[in-house]
Amino acid sequence: MNMNRRNFIKSSSALAAGMALPIIGKAAAIAPASDTLNIALIGCGGMGRGDAMDIMRNPGVRCVAVCDVCKGPLEAAVAEITKMQDKRPDTYSDYRKVLDRKDVDAVVIATPDHWHCRIFADACMAGKDIYCEKPAGNSIGEVEAMVAVAKKYNRVVQVGQQQRSSRHFHEMIEYLRSGKLGRIGRIHVWANFTYIVCQPPVADTPAPDDIDWDFWLGPAAYRPYNANLRSWRNHFSFGGGLITDWGVHLLDMGLWAKDIKTPPLRTLSGGGKLLFPDRPNDTFDTLSVTYQFDDFIMTWENSGGVTTAPYGKEYGFLYQGENGLLVADRDSWTVYPEKGKALEITVKGNNDEAHRLHTANFYECVKSRNTNTACTIENGALCATYAHLGNIAMRLGGGSLTYNAQTHTFDRAEAAKYFRPEYRSPWQFPQ
Repeated sequence: MNMNRRNFIKSSSALAAGMALPIIGKAAAIAPASDTLNIALIGCGGMGRGDAMDIMRNPGVRCVAVCDVCKGPLEAAVAEITKMQDKRPDTYSDYRKVLDRKDVDAVVIATPDHWHCRIFADACMAGKDIYCEKPAGNSIGEVEAMVAVAKKYNRVVQVGQQQRSSRHFHEMIEYLRSGKLGRIGRIHVWANFTYIVCQPPVADTPAPDDIDWDFWLGPAAYRPYNANLRSWRNHFSFGGGLITDWGVHLLDMGLWAKDIKTPPLRTLSGGGKLLFPDRPNDTFDTLSVTYQFDDFIMTWENSGGVTTAPYGKEYGFLYQGENGLLVADRDSWTVYPEKGKALEITVKGNNDEAHRLHTANFYECVKSRNTNTACTIENGALCATYAHLGNIAMRLGGGSLTYNAQTHTFDRAEAAKYFRPEYRSPWQFPQ
C-alpha cells in the first residue's frame, strides 16, 4: 500500500539494555516445518519489501503471502521475494484474508500511516506477531489503542525505528550517559527533505486501473483520486509530514538518551506553509517545535522542500552539554569539545546493518516469545505521540499545548478533535 517510498556496546551494559547481538548473514536454507516461521507482508512498497526480506535472512523464515491494493508494488514484492525462497508467495488485495490464514505467524505492516492502527488491531486479534513500520499510528488515540490491544493479546511487536538496533547509537547513548559531555541542557533534531512538499496542484481524475482507490482510502474520509495524493505523507488524513516520518526516528534519540517515558510538560509549535504556500499539501513545510522538560528542552525543526540544513546534514540531532556538543546522524556521531574540556571523537555508523539487526531482533523475540523488542509498541507510541503533539499545536494555529496521558485530554479543548480520526464506514476504530 505504500505508494512512493522512500558495535552494540561491547560490554555488559549492552546486555543490560535488553539487546543481544543477532547474527547477520544471507538467508539460510528453509528449516524443517516445525521450525519454520511464516510471515506475510501487508503493504508492498520499498520499505515493506526491505522489512520482509531482511526478516527472511534469518533461519527458517518464509514469506507465504503479500498484500497490496496497488498492482505495481504487489508484483515487485512477488518478484523480489520469490528470488529469496523456493516458492512464490500468494497474493491478496484484502489484508483480512491474509490474517485469516492459520499458517501465518507474523505480519509486516508497511502501509500508509492511516491504515496502521486498524490492521495492527486485527492482526493482534488474529494471533499474529507484528513488525510495524513507523510512525506506529496516525494519531495519539490510535497509538494508545495499539498499545492496549498488543498487551491484551500478548503479541510480540517491533516498530520499525531501526536506530534502536544501531551499534553506533548504542555507543553514543553509553557516551552520553557516561557524563563526559556534562549536563545536557538542549537536544535539537532536524530534517530537511524535498519529498515532503507536493508538486503543483493538478485536477482530480478517475483512479488508475492499478489501484483499488476506495480500499486504499479505507478508514479515511472519501476524496476523489488525485495524483498528488500519492505523496500521502503530505496530507494529515494519511500521514503527518516530516515530523512523523523522520521525527519519530530522531526524537527517539533524545528520549532514549534522557530515558524519557512520558509526554513532555508542554509543547510549543510555530510554523506553517511558509516556503511553498501554493502547494496542495496540508502538512507544514516549515515547523519548529519545543518540548519542555524539568531540566532540558528538546527541539524539532524542518524546512520541507529544501535540503540545506545544519552541519551539512539533511537530518540529524545534537546534544548540547556543558563540556561540548555531540552531533549525529546515521553515518556517524562526533563530539566537538568546549576548549580544554573533552576530546574530539568521531564514530562511524551503518544504517543497513542497523536495519538487519532490528529485523533479526524481531525474529529472535518471536521465536523466544519475548515482548521486550528493541523498539516496543510502547516506545513507538511514545515517539509518535511527541510528533503528533507538535503537529496538533501547529494545527491549532501554533502556541503551547499540554497533553495529559492519564486522562487523554489537552489543556486546549479544541485539540480534542485531533486526538483520533473518525473512521469512515464500514471501518470502525478499534475498541
